[in-house]
Amino acid sequence: MSRGTVIHWFRKGLRLHDNPALLEAIRECEKQPEVIKELRPIFILDPLILDHMRVGPNRWRFLQQSLSNLDDRLKALGSALLVIRGKPEEVFPKLFKTWNVKCITFENDIEPYAKKRDEQIEAMAKDAGIKVIQKVSHTLYSPAKILNANMGKVPLTYQKFVSVAEGLGPPPAAVDEPKKVPPGYSQILESRELKIPKEEDIFGNTNVPTLEELGLDESKLEPCLYPGGEAEALQRMQICLAKKAWICDFEKPNTSPNSLIPSTTVLSPYLKFGCLSPRLFFHELNKIIQGRKHSKPPVSLVGQMYWREFYYVVGFATPNYDRMVGNSICCQIPWGNNQEHLKAWTEGRTGYPFIDAIMTQLRKEGWIHHLARHAVACFLTRGDLWISWEEGQKVFEELLLDADWALNAGNWMWLSASAFFHQYFRVYSPVVFGKKTDKFGDYIKKYLPILKKYPVEYIYEPWNAPLSVQKAAGCIIGTDYPRPIVKHEVVSKENIAKMNAAYKANKANKGEAGRIYNIITKYAFIIMWL
Repeated sequence: MSRGTVIHWFRKGLRLHDNPALLEAIRECEKQPEVIKELRPIFILDPLILDHMRVGPNRWRFLQQSLSNLDDRLKALGSALLVIRGKPEEVFPKLFKTWNVKCITFENDIEPYAKKRDEQIEAMAKDAGIKVIQKVSHTLYSPAKILNANMGKVPLTYQKFVSVAEGLGPPPAAVDEPKKVPPGYSQILESRELKIPKEEDIFGNTNVPTLEELGLDESKLEPCLYPGGEAEALQRMQICLAKKAWICDFEKPNTSPNSLIPSTTVLSPYLKFGCLSPRLFFHELNKIIQGRKHSKPPVSLVGQMYWREFYYVVGFATPNYDRMVGNSICCQIPWGNNQEHLKAWTEGRTGYPFIDAIMTQLRKEGWIHHLARHAVACFLTRGDLWISWEEGQKVFEELLLDADWALNAGNWMWLSASAFFHQYFRVYSPVVFGKKTDKFGDYIKKYLPILKKYPVEYIYEPWNAPLSVQKAAGCIIGTDYPRPIVKHEVVSKENIAKMNAAYKANKANKGEAGRIYNIITKYAFIIMWL
């Protein structure tokens, strides 16, 4: 019988460093050379994602760049990345047969779609007598281990999570990247075609997809500020780590949401796609702060990594985590459904320059500061527009480079005061908040150039400018730039009353939601968005 193949299946974890599942695939090849002849790294381009999931152009470009960089790095080791087009449940039975697969390895994923998919593929593999190896490396800890250490209960406050996690000891160290990949890819490197009988040549093109294949017109894309890929991730991490004093002094609430260049690391997209190992970054940070005076969780950079873990654990263990109905930790709130207001918020046409500038930056660049996310999320939900956090979650899922399922849902619940954070009466002002760190409105002028000639005293509230000032600035409010779609000072008070009523209704409910909503967290601290 001909020797077989080991598959390493890349999904997230688009890197070679700290990739224990990839190392396991290599070990399987090396320990059974008489049985296994080659390792084939693959990525499956699922048409479900292409056709139905909310993925904007910036995120598609980031993925394409990440896959291209991964392919280059594999080639340097004598291998290559095979990108297979198709549904995983249809692709794998064909791969198993055609390649005589003996083992498949991949990184563990906690998202509901991924869990269902992986269970299906694992069952298929075991039915075919194929060994399956899953490894945890997208998080610092295994979410299942955190739950077990907490007596099977979900830690619903950050402080409780940190206590449980630290009780387990430090996260595992990052493992080294492989120095070589088992041979057997010469045919792929030469021609990028699978050398199998034509009647079984069912895979077609296995190259990294082009932007055009992903439905993108490169000429219409905004400049790429954050290129995807492991090489970029490691370089950005090293630039960050070189700023030792900055790392030690870092406190998330004291960074600026409207600086003209990012005031934080912007490593979150690289963590989301797995171009950067969270374990590597975590341990490198700890090396720097060791023996030095430094900030502490939850506001430190290490604290931000713990926030990421916290949401992953809660998301892993909570059914319907990304929606309100059927979600045991989420307050049931009778949100409104004003589609015109939702559209105006999404497109940056609310009439509030600070909010509109943030949403414009999001659409253009794919990243905004976490406090900017606070402002626009509060505005959409409990602050001004009284629209469900699920709608905001969908927009962020499409437009953010770092749209991470667990963090996105968790943060939207937090900011809408639906879970985790309950001080619903603390509302961000769409006027005052931005002035604290940018009194001259330079950020607004950058992203809303229509307002750049407005005097400083009117840049945050252009509707208050006399008509003569508006004409001199070349921007008439109500014609060239919209009037505010709501009056913040009025609707914010009305919405606080609505939140109070919703809380009382949930408290009256003696079920799990009512019980949880009596938990008031000790700290109203900053959420995890690097």
